[in-house]
Amino acid sequence: MSGVRLDGIVKAYGAVQVVHGVNLEVAEKEFVVLVGPSGCGKSTTLRMIAGLEEISAGTLTIDDKVVNRVAPKDRDVAMVFQNYALYPHLNVADNIAFGLRIRKESKAHIASSVQDVAAILDLEPYLQRRPADLSGGQRQRVAMGRAIVRRPKVFLFDEPLSNLDAKLRTQMRAEIRRLHNRLGVTSIYVTHDQIEAMTLADRIVVMRDGRIEQIGTPMELFLNPANAFVAGFLGAPPMNQIKATVARGTDGPVAEIGGGLLPLPRIPGLQNAEGREIIVGIRPEYTSIAEEGTPGRVACQLDLVETLGSEALLHVTVDGAPFVIRADTLAQQGRLHSVSGFTVPPELIRIFDADTGAALAGQERTK
Repeated sequence: MSGVRLDGIVKAYGAVQVVHGVNLEVAEKEFVVLVGPSGCGKSTTLRMIAGLEEISAGTLTIDDKVVNRVAPKDRDVAMVFQNYALYPHLNVADNIAFGLRIRKESKAHIASSVQDVAAILDLEPYLQRRPADLSGGQRQRVAMGRAIVRRPKVFLFDEPLSNLDAKLRTQMRAEIRRLHNRLGVTSIYVTHDQIEAMTLADRIVVMRDGRIEQIGTPMELFLNPANAFVAGFLGAPPMNQIKATVARGTDGPVAEIGGGLLPLPRIPGLQNAEGREIIVGIRPEYTSIAEEGTPGRVACQLDLVETLGSEALLHVTVDGAPFVIRADTLAQQGRLHSVSGFTVPPELIRIFDADTGAALAGQERTK
């Protein structure tokens, strides 16, 4: 079983600890994405798996073998880097074959393997070209080819698409996912881009300050973020968050927001909670533009309309805080520039504790 398990993994540089007891199990053939802001420890964790950083404490297991003291070349993992790390004096074929030549594989095996990988990655027309003659996307495919040709037990990706433009990133995301589906190799991928995480991962690991905040499928994390940090990190745009006070409404708890009373979900943590400070989380796509007098309406001030074609992002202010509304451009045609309020169904609101940021219990959703 070529899975990967991290038990209490710690990384410290002298007295400074940057990864704090990470526990994670990646199943065979699973595609797991580590995501988080810069400096959260995700790349350091990946480099410890690769053997490029020494593990300060804890146990790392690959294929049911403890590999803490195993040299990188003997871990049977292959890493794809952000900067491609290609040899500029070698052509594409020789770059792909480099690892096999180091292993002293036969010429016939090398030639066959290179041709197979080139066919998989659509690199056959470029085998005699050097990296300088390739586009960014082609260079990244060569870097992936060099990893694939070794047939490793685990693929490691360290922000491989961050140097590409937006169109190429979208294209390469699809290629990486198709490649994983075809090869079925256990993969661990690091990125700060939550869109990459949502589109690529079987499971996402959200990290902050060297610790894991939450692990789950993309939709589990999108629908049920464990805390305000995860809620604000995943989603494009991310979840809006407004601090508010719970009040008693005629039909249940409400929040005093935007000069009105916003109905809240009926969950145990809000029963008899009048006066409690909370964070109200609202996804931009769950809002509806509403006219004055609409029950449960929240007033806002329009700052900017960002038109994106079939949809628009309305940047507004609610109680002095920024807030984003996602609207259907065609359905709301003629109303977008005069928006002054919105509503949201109570069952789609997420509530977090104002002090700890933790999501209150009893509001889990499946769709």
